[in-house]
Amino acid sequence: MVELDTRRLSGRAGHSLRWVLDPMCGPRDMLVARWLFIRAIAGIYFSAFFALLFQVKGLVGPNGILPAGSYLKQIAEMTGARRFWFAPTLLWLAPESHLLIALMWLGLVASVLALLNLWPRLNLFVCFWCFLSFVVAAQDFSAYQSDGMLLEAGFLSLFFAPPGLFPGWGAERPTSRLSLWLLQWEWFRIYFESGLAKWLSGDPGWHNGTAMYEYYQNSPLPSWVGWYLGHAPRWFQIATTDGTLVMEFVVVFLLFAGRRARLICFFIVTPWQVGVILTGNYAFLNYIVLSLGFLLLSDFELLRLVARRWHPQSLDEAKEEQGFVPLPARLSALRYLKLVIATPCLLLVGYVTTVELIVMVAPRNPLPQSPVAILEPFRIANQYGLFAVMTHGRYEIEFQGSENGVHWKPYAFQYKPQALAERPRIYAPYQPRFDWNLWFASLGNWKQNSFVPLTQERLLEGDSDVLGLFAGNPFPQGAPRFVRTVLWQYWFTSIEQKRSTGEWWRRTLLGQYSPTLTLAPDGRLEIVEEADSLPPHN
Repeated sequence: MVELDTRRLSGRAGHSLRWVLDPMCGPRDMLVARWLFIRAIAGIYFSAFFALLFQVKGLVGPNGILPAGSYLKQIAEMTGARRFWFAPTLLWLAPESHLLIALMWLGLVASVLALLNLWPRLNLFVCFWCFLSFVVAAQDFSAYQSDGMLLEAGFLSLFFAPPGLFPGWGAERPTSRLSLWLLQWEWFRIYFESGLAKWLSGDPGWHNGTAMYEYYQNSPLPSWVGWYLGHAPRWFQIATTDGTLVMEFVVVFLLFAGRRARLICFFIVTPWQVGVILTGNYAFLNYIVLSLGFLLLSDFELLRLVARRWHPQSLDEAKEEQGFVPLPARLSALRYLKLVIATPCLLLVGYVTTVELIVMVAPRNPLPQSPVAILEPFRIANQYGLFAVMTHGRYEIEFQGSENGVHWKPYAFQYKPQALAERPRIYAPYQPRFDWNLWFASLGNWKQNSFVPLTQERLLEGDSDVLGLFAGNPFPQGAPRFVRTVLWQYWFTSIEQKRSTGEWWRRTLLGQYSPTLTLAPDGRLEIVEEADSLPPHN
């Protein structure tokens, strides 16, 4: 095999570069953390693809609410040959239901194989492209920070995961320090940028300590645990508000301290994330942050959880690794080629994510912005800002159908609050994208959320794919003549109301959210009644 003499890399500088970039010179005390993280990412991919199997046709299928085919056609008309870069999706082959479902199944199978540690790098590559293919074409149904988090972590995992069909712990093939640092950098940015977004937004709730007063009630998809915490005393809500800011602005900086400091950080942020998971259904978002947190730990801590006979290396060997490691004199051509490919990819992600952070505090900085535009279609270098502004009311859109325009039947939802006596559930990391989007739509009007009247149209047509997004069909004998949406405001019941009535929610009708629609005999869509002028809601 052709080999390259590394002595041509001069002295300490060349040594330092390989120490950072070359996987064979990478840390050998992160094997258990890497094994756990790759399993976690595979499991998160599984949850994403599993959920989409039941939703993708209704969301973006040919007869769905926002057909991917029509969207990609528009992109092709606007961008021509550049469409493959601006919209990097395998659905260019054929944006039909069979390919959509095939990609979800392919991603699901690949995630299971990666979970079983079978050729993890290849299977994570398959998962990445299948998920990116959906996200690029899903329009309103993929405009979530959680999707960007998964794509960024998934892309970096391609360089972080061990190679080979049966890598085991990957003790003979450690990871590069650069890929590890970028994953830790993503973890840090999720927290710190979210703190910056809260403070820079000017939201009074974060400045006066009241942000958590109605957080549990007004979160997109609350849980029953959140109901109880929503009735916690004021001092608890103020303490958690302040604690959130302290964690995002102070605690996360322990990442850059020593091993013991990172351990302390881990035992602060991990219970916090578990608490968020229990109190609100944010899909796989918090599971990604939770998984990235394991990269704060090294084998010093994690090997205690693994039986000694399964150790990838002894604790003594791990303790001996300090500073620079011995380097082989020669570098094979294959490894050199991998370095040539991986290094610019990782450095580009590092640069763009750094620029995205700097832009938050210095929008007019002189740093080149073209690399940001280059990576934007792939969503692998993102800016985060969770809960920057807290909502001040819980609003719910309800679809209703009627045969005569007088008596209306509601379409029941699978996950979002509707029935007053139904206990809010915990189902994350499963993500009901339609229910989730309706929470965002409820904060605006129907003209800003075109998928709402488009859903009404599909219900008038009796489309089975869209009906599958609901818990049931109130018109089993045929589609209704009229469909409208109304807007409710919801509140948690008090503890006394819950005890006396068994209801978790109370609500009041605010008015008609979107126009009442019907299909004319020639198939055209007609407006029967305009939407109401609703009071401000945000």
